[in-house]
Amino acid sequence: MAGFRIIGSGRYLPGEPYTNDMLSRVLDTSDEWIYKRTGIRQRHYCPEGQGPSDLAVPAARNAIEDAGIEPSSIDFILFNTMTPDYLLPGSGAEFAAKLGIPGVPALDMRQQCAAFVYSFQIASAMLTSGAAKRILIVGSEAHAGYMPWHEWDVLDGKTDKPQSQEDRERATRHRGFCIIFGDGAGALLLEATSEGDAGLLSAELHSDGSQIEQLRIPAGFKERPFINQKVVDEERMFLFMNGKEVFKHAISKVPQAVRAACKKASVSLDDIDWFVAHQANDRINIAIRERMKLAPAKVPSNIKNYGNTSGGTIPILMDEMRRDGRMKAGQLICVFALGAGMHWGAVIIRL
Repeated sequence: MAGFRIIGSGRYLPGEPYTNDMLSRVLDTSDEWIYKRTGIRQRHYCPEGQGPSDLAVPAARNAIEDAGIEPSSIDFILFNTMTPDYLLPGSGAEFAAKLGIPGVPALDMRQQCAAFVYSFQIASAMLTSGAAKRILIVGSEAHAGYMPWHEWDVLDGKTDKPQSQEDRERATRHRGFCIIFGDGAGALLLEATSEGDAGLLSAELHSDGSQIEQLRIPAGFKERPFINQKVVDEERMFLFMNGKEVFKHAISKVPQAVRAACKKASVSLDDIDWFVAHQANDRINIAIRERMKLAPAKVPSNIKNYGNTSGGTIPILMDEMRRDGRMKAGQLICVFALGAGMHWGAVIIRL
């Protein structure tokens, strides 16, 4: 039976990290407050003028170099982001052009933080059917654009001028989400193979639009026009997150999906070498791990260093693990995530 193997991976984090203490320059928070609630110590932000297509290029080039292939041999792109360069069009085609392969079909995935598990199923279907031979999957985010403060020079420490009270109050109102997210990109190169049993063994994916109000940016094309002063005054261009409901949904639905995916693949939780979780919040992942009685060593985490890079978290973590030797050919991995929508699921992959 045809399958796929991962032949290359790469990641890119822009600039120097922004620590929790630095965030206290622009909103009411502290390192202790953030770390206790999220497990995050720092994150990266891309500079103004850059978007996810820009961040994805160096990540993809690292994956291409790792695989030892020519970019022209890539015949399909899956581009995962919830922070596109533009509302229209998606970022995939622009990314392909910047990578030097214009004309390659690029599909934009909008399952937010869960997009990578969906991408694995789509890539597997295309590779095993012969529709493609090599697929580049990218997860890239530029969350800096919806951070709720305006005075970036204060955050950067480039001015002695105090932050305005209005700016600080606005940022603090949105503290629940803005302390979590960071920018970055990760990329995986998948190649069709008929040798061995590498590839997707099972997928268990779900969507539930009845939960959409728990995690969303309320502004959109229901407005006339879609950008207007009322949207700005009501701050509906910022992310709204009902943290308690998202937590409850994650620790209930994700373990169910993991167990169902294992059952479909005829493997047990003990058979899995690595559980690669979307790095949303360390408290969520610890709760999921404990609910499934998984050994902590089998559920790696890097959220401390990067924050939640949404579509980028899974490939960034997988690249780290491939490059430091933890993740190896022949191992069995379970990748799982939950994202706005709600979208969630798990896949079982033989490397």
